[in-house]
Amino acid sequence: MTTTTLGLKENWKQFTILIIVNAFVGGMVGMERSIFPEFAKVTFGVASKTAILSFITAFGITKAIANYYTGKLANRFGRKNLLLVGWLFAMPVPFLLIYAPSWNWVIFANVLLGISQGLTWSSTVVMKIDLVGEKNRGLAMGLNEFAGYFAVGLVAFLTGYIANKYGITPYPFYIGIFLSIGGFVLSWVWVKDTRVFVQKESVTDKTVQLSNVFVETTFKNKTLSSVTQAGMVNNLNDGMIWGLLPIVLLSLNYNNENIGIITAIYPTVWGIGQLFTGKMSDHYSKKGMLFWGMLLQGLAILLIPFSEGFYLLAGLSAILGFGTALVYPTFLATIAQATSPVQRAESIGTFRLWRDLGYAFGAVLSGFTADIFGIEYAILLIGFITIISSLIIKFRMPEGI
Repeated sequence: MTTTTLGLKENWKQFTILIIVNAFVGGMVGMERSIFPEFAKVTFGVASKTAILSFITAFGITKAIANYYTGKLANRFGRKNLLLVGWLFAMPVPFLLIYAPSWNWVIFANVLLGISQGLTWSSTVVMKIDLVGEKNRGLAMGLNEFAGYFAVGLVAFLTGYIANKYGITPYPFYIGIFLSIGGFVLSWVWVKDTRVFVQKESVTDKTVQLSNVFVETTFKNKTLSSVTQAGMVNNLNDGMIWGLLPIVLLSLNYNNENIGIITAIYPTVWGIGQLFTGKMSDHYSKKGMLFWGMLLQGLAILLIPFSEGFYLLAGLSAILGFGTALVYPTFLATIAQATSPVQRAESIGTFRLWRDLGYAFGAVLSGFTADIFGIEYAILLIGFITIISSLIIKFRMPEGI
C-alpha cells in the first residue's frame, strides 16, 4: 500500500513531471506571442487594432471560463482527467492556424487554445499545491509559473526567429504540433491524480471554510478579492502587451527577430524570476510583494510610449517581467493560504476566471483606445490602471498576509 505524504521533497518525481508538462502548456501560448499582429496583417489583411486583438479577447474569455470549471469540477472528475481533456483541445490549434482560410478561423483556434490553457494550466497548478502541502506553496507556484512562462518566452523567441528566416507561416506553428502531442503523451503516461493528497491535508487543516467561494473570492473577503482584482489587472496589461507591443515595435521598424527578442524578454524574466519570488513569498510579506510588483509593472508600461532604443525597450521589458514575477506565484500562494484544502481548487478557479478575463478586458479596452486615440494613449491608460491596482492592494488587503 502506497503511503500518501505531503511535501515537495517527498513527491519530487511527480512534481518534476508536472513542471515539464506545464512548460509544454506555456509553449502553446508562446507560439503566438511575437508574430501574431504581423500574421494577421500579412496573411489576412487585418489592420484594425481592435480586430487584431480579437484573438486575445476570444482566448481570454474561454480560458477564464475553463479556469473556473476546472476548479469547480476538479474534485468530482479528477485533475488528471481534466488535464488530458485540455490537451485534446490543444491538438487542432496549430493545424487551424496553418490552414485557416479566414481570420474567423484564427479566432476559433484561439477559443480552443483558451479552453485548453484553462484546463491544463489550472490542473497543473492545483496538482502541485496538492502535493507540497503548506510549507512550500510559494516555491511550488514559483516553479510551476517559471516553467510555463519561461517556455512562453523561449517559444516566442523561436517563432520570431523562424518567421524572420522562413516566413510568417507555416513553419512557426509546427512547434505547436510537437508541444500538443508531447504534452498529451506525458500527461497520459506519467501524471498521477492528486485528490488523495487533498483528503490527507483536510484531516489536519483548521482553515475556516468560506460560505460562498465565488462571492468571497470575488468581492467580500478582503484578502481574496484584493488578490483577484490585481490578478485581473495583471492580465489586462499582459493582454495589451501581447497585442500592442509588437505593433509598436513594427512601427519603429524592428524586424521579426528583434521583435521576438524584446517580446521574449518579458515572459522570460517573468518565468526565471519566479524561481526566486515563489520561495520569497513563503518567507516575506505577500502583501508587500504584490504591491511592489504591480507598481513596477505600471511604471514600466508608462515609459514604453516614450522609448525607442532597443536596449531601453529591452530594459523596460525586463522590469515588467520582474514586476510580474513578484506577483504571479504570490497570487496563488496567498489564495492557497487563505482557503481550506477542500475549497482551494474552486477558489483558485474563481481567481483564475477573473484573472484571465483580464486578457479580454485588456484587449478590448486597449484596442478601442488605440483605434480612437492612438497606441500611446492605450498604453498609458493601461499603465495608470495597473498603478491604481497596486494602491488597492496597499489600502484594502489586510496586514500580516
